[in-house]
Amino acid sequence: MGFWIALAMVSWGLGAFGFSRKQFAQLQNVPNTYETTPSIDFRSYKSCRNITDAKDNTLASLFYLCSCRIVQNFVALYADKGIADMNFISKKISPQLDHAQRLKPALFTFFAGAGFLDLGFEKSGFDVVFANEHHGPFLAAYKYARENMNVKRPMFGYLKDDIRVLLTENEAKALQNNVNRARISHGLVGFVGGPPCPDFSVGGKNRGRDGDNGSLSQVYIDLICQQKPDFFVFENVKGLWRTKLHRAFYDELKLKLQSFGYMLSERLINAIEYGAPQDRDRIILVGFLDKSFKDISKIDFPWLTNTKYDRAILNKENWPTVDLFAENKASLKPSKVPVELTVQHWFEKNVVSRHPNSNDCFTPRAALPKFKIIDEGDDSKKCFKRLHRWRYSPTAAYGNNEVHLHPYQARRISVAEALALQSLPKEFSMPAGMTLTDKFKAIGNGVPFEAAKGLAVSVMQFLEQVN
Repeated sequence: MGFWIALAMVSWGLGAFGFSRKQFAQLQNVPNTYETTPSIDFRSYKSCRNITDAKDNTLASLFYLCSCRIVQNFVALYADKGIADMNFISKKISPQLDHAQRLKPALFTFFAGAGFLDLGFEKSGFDVVFANEHHGPFLAAYKYARENMNVKRPMFGYLKDDIRVLLTENEAKALQNNVNRARISHGLVGFVGGPPCPDFSVGGKNRGRDGDNGSLSQVYIDLICQQKPDFFVFENVKGLWRTKLHRAFYDELKLKLQSFGYMLSERLINAIEYGAPQDRDRIILVGFLDKSFKDISKIDFPWLTNTKYDRAILNKENWPTVDLFAENKASLKPSKVPVELTVQHWFEKNVVSRHPNSNDCFTPRAALPKFKIIDEGDDSKKCFKRLHRWRYSPTAAYGNNEVHLHPYQARRISVAEALALQSLPKEFSMPAGMTLTDKFKAIGNGVPFEAAKGLAVSVMQFLEQVN
């Protein structure tokens, strides 16, 4: 009832502006689709601060009364076209009213990799409408996994290209067009991305902002400021946040975002807090465009609402340390160990022995003698790290000569096992034609699914509070 009262008030206000029948007749060809691109941003009508014309001030007040965001978008579209007949407008938008009650925020994702972060958001009520990934094999894995899991194709498809092209004039216009279309069809638009991190990683190249990968963090922030999504998520290694030199760059990025009207919140998270069996720190920065929401500064972002464990659990004395390695040796679970955070639990949960990628494993013969002498749980060395079945995994970083060994077999872990340690659903798999190097690199680059899902739920809860 309240919605129709607001709609009637908007109708009265538009009628009072006195658009002629001739103007109305000239604009009968406005398409009947929620994918029509408006030439104005409806949110400008919600703020009287920047409007001087008396007629627009009245319209601003009326828009504010209209609680359905999708209707606001449509009214803005047709008002901009000069159409004042609200009966005509209501006929145009009526097919979308039911849709408006079940809107999912639209996500444009960048540096998508194999899609672990995206999948976490999709499973938490968001709709990925566009995915960008530069490396072809990663994008192929992204598509393959989603097809197998019956996840629909993004509304605006995929882009296999360097993110920098989206800052060029023509591509920027095309992206803005899609962002506008997504606002009409979904109400809210967000950007999600984790720029490549080796240049900020303590164990990586450490070239910082001047490295080929490091500069992409700046590009992603520039793209956000150019396109102005309603919210964004930025994910990176803790080195960007912790190291003094890199921290200065990180702070510059935040200052730029704030100058474009974003309210920011950040936290160093660990994957184990969300139930992933892995000690993996990441800095997460979230931002919300001030003019898109009411009273946003009065609400704290719910960082801890969806965590399952305190990160202090990593240092509990109950975890087993090192046991002598013997192939296929039996081992009883120690008491007081949270089994759901252990390597063995996730191997069993994902039935890794029958997973499509169970046989995807490097088998270097020269290293076999080495594999047999490293104790179960000995992850102290830089190169060869043997997992412990009753403990969580160290950070999944399969590269830079780092090799993770199976707890009780004389071999490296398989792709199926690595996916399990990233807490992915057992249905998630990688294509057979993808090289082992690309498979392990994609897995190591990804955000653990349980962490992605927990973060996504927190973002959704915040949006529900402020929207």
